[in-house]
Amino acid sequence: MGVSVETSGLSRAFESGRAVDGLTLDVREGEVLALLGPNGAGKTTTIRMLNGVLTPDAGWSRVLGLDPTVDGDDVRRRTGVLTENAGLDERLTARENLVFSARLRGYSKAEATRRANDALERFGMAERAEVTVQGASTGQRKRIALGRALLHDPEVLFLDEPTSGLDPAATREVLELIGRLAAEGRTIILCTHFLGEAGGLAHRMAVMHRGRLHALGTPSELAAGLWVGMEAELDLGAPADPDLLALTSARPGVLGATATGTGLRVHVEERVVVAAVVAFLVGREVPVYAAIPQDATLEDVYFEIERRIQGGEAA
Repeated sequence: MGVSVETSGLSRAFESGRAVDGLTLDVREGEVLALLGPNGAGKTTTIRMLNGVLTPDAGWSRVLGLDPTVDGDDVRRRTGVLTENAGLDERLTARENLVFSARLRGYSKAEATRRANDALERFGMAERAEVTVQGASTGQRKRIALGRALLHDPEVLFLDEPTSGLDPAATREVLELIGRLAAEGRTIILCTHFLGEAGGLAHRMAVMHRGRLHALGTPSELAAGLWVGMEAELDLGAPADPDLLALTSARPGVLGATATGTGLRVHVEERVVVAAVVAFLVGREVPVYAAIPQDATLEDVYFEIERRIQGGEAA
């Protein structure tokens, strides 16, 4: 698998301070990378540098093998961007907005109209093609903006807070659209504060804080470096009593056990210990209806990394 986006030591400062500080990462072809961090982490500045809109103070980046600081126009021809603010012309209709954007990219009027119509159809906006954007909902604006970002069939998509300001129904629509784009094999960098959404879409996560990259990898890879062992839920049909918890906690390889509404949750050194615990319980004639490993989610990993950063620990 090739690399679509890479950076090395990428940095950018403003009068208010350093926004991005020595960023080194890679984004693989066909991958969805969740670029995460609190406000002021440097995510949007990173996206702007990768698109050649901002020039870095130090370091370098490559997008599809191109240097955005030198080949910005070529980069933008092959990438699409959805910003938090859709930036549509309120006075124009949905179709006119898309045709205008396509014409700016050099397409003929006929080709621009064809691409605009295709995008409106694809994103469920064909029926509102002749309605001015001024009367569109936030969700409809996002769909129009996504259509605009894809007019030229880009190889890489930069999505900056694509669901901000949306109600639950519109959020689901936009996430389904992004999921379909990912399934097509497009490379996507997704900046979002909504960790549940990122967890459902992303292959890997990159966590930034005050301009610095603190973690890069899959949630399971990062979890292995954050915590010892793993956890599993054991369904016993009823909460485990204190005696059973004490006996389970004393088993070899068990780091801890807590009662749940339907049984217990065990923290073990490795997966094979779960099987041993199940065998122990069955031997005591305790029914075990299910044993479900509890892998760390992207959200679990993110908050643990943030906790360690705030506490001054190495993440």
